[in-house]
Amino acid sequence: MNPSKPASSTDSPRPEGPPWHSLPAKAVLETLQSSPDEGLSGSEARARLERHGPNVLQHVSGDSPLVLLWRQVNSPLIWVLLASAALAIALGKVTDGLIVLAVVVLNTLIGFVQEFRASKAIEALTQMVPENATVLRDGQKQAVPAAELVPGDVVLLASGDKVPADVRLLAARNLQVEEAALTGESVPSEKRLAPVDASAGVGDRTSMAFGGTHVTYGTGTAVVVATGSATELGRISQLLREAVDLQTPLTKALAIISRYITGSILVISLVLLGVGLLRGYTVAESLMAAITLAVAAIPEGLPAIVTIALAIGVQYMAARRAIIRKLPAVETLGSTTVICSDKTGTLTRNEMTVQALWTPSSTWSLSGVGYSPQGELRREGQPPGPPTEDARELLVAGVLCNDAALRPMDGVWELTGDPTEGALLAAAEKAGLKVDDSRERHARVDAIPFESENQFMATLNEDGQGGRIILLKGAPEVVLRRCTHDGPDAGKVLAEVERLASRGMRVLAMASKAVPASHGGLRPEDVTGGFRLLGLEGMIDPPREEAIHAVKACHTAGITVKMITGDHAKTAEAIGEQLGILEGGRAVTGAQLAEMDETRLREVVTSSNVFARVAPEHKLRLVRALQKEGHVVAMTGDGVNDAPALKQANIGVAMGITGTAVSKEAADIILTDDNFASIAAAVEEGRRVYDNLIKSLAFVLPTNLGLAFILIVGVAFFPIMRLGGEEVPLLAMLPTQLLWINLVATVALALPLAFEAREPDVMQRLPRHPDAPVLSRFVLMRTALVAVLMCAGATGLFLWEYNADLRRGLMHDLALAEAQTMAVTTVIMFQIFYMLNCRSLRDSVFRIGLFSNPVVYAGIGLLVLLQLGFIYLPFMQRVFDTAPLSLQELGLCALVGAAVLPVIGLEKWWRSRRARRQDRETGGRLQWRVPRRATVG
Repeated sequence: MNPSKPASSTDSPRPEGPPWHSLPAKAVLETLQSSPDEGLSGSEARARLERHGPNVLQHVSGDSPLVLLWRQVNSPLIWVLLASAALAIALGKVTDGLIVLAVVVLNTLIGFVQEFRASKAIEALTQMVPENATVLRDGQKQAVPAAELVPGDVVLLASGDKVPADVRLLAARNLQVEEAALTGESVPSEKRLAPVDASAGVGDRTSMAFGGTHVTYGTGTAVVVATGSATELGRISQLLREAVDLQTPLTKALAIISRYITGSILVISLVLLGVGLLRGYTVAESLMAAITLAVAAIPEGLPAIVTIALAIGVQYMAARRAIIRKLPAVETLGSTTVICSDKTGTLTRNEMTVQALWTPSSTWSLSGVGYSPQGELRREGQPPGPPTEDARELLVAGVLCNDAALRPMDGVWELTGDPTEGALLAAAEKAGLKVDDSRERHARVDAIPFESENQFMATLNEDGQGGRIILLKGAPEVVLRRCTHDGPDAGKVLAEVERLASRGMRVLAMASKAVPASHGGLRPEDVTGGFRLLGLEGMIDPPREEAIHAVKACHTAGITVKMITGDHAKTAEAIGEQLGILEGGRAVTGAQLAEMDETRLREVVTSSNVFARVAPEHKLRLVRALQKEGHVVAMTGDGVNDAPALKQANIGVAMGITGTAVSKEAADIILTDDNFASIAAAVEEGRRVYDNLIKSLAFVLPTNLGLAFILIVGVAFFPIMRLGGEEVPLLAMLPTQLLWINLVATVALALPLAFEAREPDVMQRLPRHPDAPVLSRFVLMRTALVAVLMCAGATGLFLWEYNADLRRGLMHDLALAEAQTMAVTTVIMFQIFYMLNCRSLRDSVFRIGLFSNPVVYAGIGLLVLLQLGFIYLPFMQRVFDTAPLSLQELGLCALVGAAVLPVIGLEKWWRSRRARRQDRETGGRLQWRVPRRATVG
């Protein structure tokens, strides 16, 4: 799929055939030429298998190891290094060439290990199809491999089964199917046989069951209408293949930097080659000068620094319950502008909770969330207190007309049964009623179980006074029809139902009817009328308290939070309002999104924050629309339906507890606690990591530029010595010495910067602009300033030491070795003092705390030991052509290197003063506008 092509709701293939959910069961059977009692014949099933293919999803493998390896090598900087190594070996500088090759191999291995995991998302989808299914073939019930199912097969479903394909229901008894992986709904879907509207979304197709979902209750018989790639699961698989893995802002920025550095190196190397030839260098020496420049200017250690810094960020994030699957995702969080979050379990607790009670004489609120013992019952306008008799009756009815059970477990209750019924039990316990006592005092005699066609449940219980009572629980309109007319006005009751529903609540009504003690069982006629309405209970899956604070923190950080859910619009609006996401607007439904063209969609996705009843292709379109508006999008999800959008998003965040294998494989980050607050923490950590990466860049690049300046000055201006009839170019450093600085010294000092604590205002800033260059004007100016200082100090000391040694009568070789060693040591000292300045790019090192990052001093200590070995160990002297220095010479190197401290301190003061003046002129934080024309992919 062309990523620049506008996505529409028709981009992905729809399941084959007519809208089965809108057709009567008889018409579906006639169309598929199948029988509800006989199923297909064996021969017909084999013929259809040939025609439709197996009931499996198309498998697409990831990149091969060779492709991944080539990707690491295929970089402009790597090609320059390889060419430099080959040229050095050809010129007889074998040691130099081999060291450069070793650097290339090291960087390639680091990148290869980082990327060596092919995407397993589509393979995980195939695991959602069960191995066997129970079908009718030739009138006989038999188990067949699910891969051999064909349209027209009649399958039998029971509690605990995984649905093997998309099916149209023919018969159902109390059938409930958990479809959260496809629809995002927090409660199982109650299935019915009646057709639904042709335009109904997946979550509203109650006459259908879909492949990969789970039967949680009841039994059913159904006819297969779609298999393999024609199923809803197959359609998601196709969407997943179409989703584009985007480059992160940092990887794009580093690629641009690499191209610029490569181009500059090639141009300057050619110029240096010409300058050397003009000055009288031999061709070989001129080529070596050009090679040395390439080695000096290329930041060989940068890939390792970035990778290791990101890996350190991964460890910090893991401590905050965010597991990173792909390293670049760490820094992308720092520039996230929009978080698209699922509702159920992420923003909410995924625990249905009764929050409101209504009786004909009173209105109550109930505090406390989920299956927790804590909570208070409060009558409207009154302080907390025990329930009155009418409220007690209502709560007890919810306990008795109920098949669920709660058991204490580590300070909370563990639910067995339906979440809605669990909420009724928890409400009674929170109000001070004991569930076990109520059930013991009012023993159940008989029951009519809940059936989706009836929309009610009834039980016959002892009333505790020698008689019996029938309790009725169900949809308000169904219960009201069975109540006497001398009760509360039906209009008043329905108005209360509408009020609670407008708050996103699911409302159940309770009613009772006294019967004689001789009443031995329940008959259908017992529940047709004569009931007394006890009241209503309104429940909702409440938002997490910590999610409310996290959403507020994201808003403070300039990040927009959008809720995208498969739940109903009213529920989404209610939760969105409580979380501070809705902001006075309305929820946009998937049906509305499907009717929008690309222009209208981009307007709506920018202005609206709550989206309800969305299908997988809607989520994918929303993410793409936001990206085309220039946003960096983080998308959360836990179901199969979320996988395409997770993969398309700049950051895909999957749930570790409730997430499917498909969503986890498609994601970049997995949350171990399924909590939105952990996303906010990850964003905070991502900003810290990015800050520290910029500090590392600001530290590394001046070294490379400074080394290039040192070489250019040497070739262009230093004298050419004539010794023994040979012309010997005088250079301040050798290629191997440059590599020592670039790799060992630079990495040892840059890595401690990855451990710097986050800046105090990290979550008070706006997100980094997606198009903002990594090499900002400040970084470029700082790079040039420090490079010039480094070049002046190192070349100055080199010339001073070289000439002093010659005056003392030392041989040229020894004088050159001592001078070059002194130049290298001076650069090392510059790096040490400059790294201290880079711990904060804005503030003084004294302000952030000299010892707030002890790893810094461990890095300095390690480098000092390595540098002493570089200077004094004989084998190091042979490899790097170094010579020992006196204590006085070491002190002089340190003194010259320390000159960077006052210069950078003055520069920080000047920039801070300038920033304060800008703040006064703009009235606060500078804003940035999202670019209107941005491309995806």
